[in-house]
Amino acid sequence: MTSNFPERSLTRAAMSQRTLFNTVMTVVGFICGVLALVPLLAVLSYVIIQGFSSLNPSIFFELPPKALQQGGGFGNAILGTLLMVGIAALISIPFGILAAIYITEFSSAQVARWVRFAANVLSGVPSIIAGVFAYGIVVLTLVKLNLGSYSALGGGFALSILMLPIIVRTTDEALQLVSQDLRQASVGLGATNFQTVTQVVLPAALPAIVTGATLAIARASGETAPLLFTALFSNFWPSSLFEPTASLAVLVYKYAISPFKNWQSLAWAASLILVLMVLITSIIARWVTRKKV
Repeated sequence: MTSNFPERSLTRAAMSQRTLFNTVMTVVGFICGVLALVPLLAVLSYVIIQGFSSLNPSIFFELPPKALQQGGGFGNAILGTLLMVGIAALISIPFGILAAIYITEFSSAQVARWVRFAANVLSGVPSIIAGVFAYGIVVLTLVKLNLGSYSALGGGFALSILMLPIIVRTTDEALQLVSQDLRQASVGLGATNFQTVTQVVLPAALPAIVTGATLAIARASGETAPLLFTALFSNFWPSSLFEPTASLAVLVYKYAISPFKNWQSLAWAASLILVLMVLITSIIARWVTRKKV
């Protein structure tokens, strides 16, 4: 009889090496995952600690204080942020979704490739460039027409430029993930291409489209540079789309570098509100996706 002990020893040795390597790499991956969360947790914890100490109900309903005045709030900045992000969403979401539908369902492969390339390039453009472009297109045009200069309309237009490529890319990918079997079944039942897209493909991709839109809104909510060129800032409640409008991001920028303690505390409170707004939109995006699944 031949002994199989050497073979078993070699198998155990090989298995032990593979097991050891697998264990080491699992530990390394876990450590890297934890380290990736450290910046997020550090930012959130620091903003929460600093912001909660300055948070009170009056800041949501009062206007920013003067230099040496105590108290005050930034209700106008919250309203201005919602106003400009709303304008940006009204501009970018319809155009972005329609563009993605066209390149996915109706255009040729070459046209779709160029549009996707343009969207990728636009998504990498610095936000300050979008602000300069919006300044030249909207602000200077309003000046020439004697309708104003810096305005919420210009701020919304600048933010829509930043939101557009995100919506195009996410909607395009969502539509591509819809199974071709659904399209073929719909056409086989006698539906036109337009009916297939509107009644079959879009409902199936809707959760991912909503996710992309909410992520684009979350990014636009925290932009500062484009608003410095277009909306500027105001210490009053917004009453028109054609006048300077306050925003949380610009308020944080202005008040955080000021020498006044009251302004600095308001900057921390505004930072907390801004982070919570972005966090809530991200949670909504995840919730919509999980609900569909």
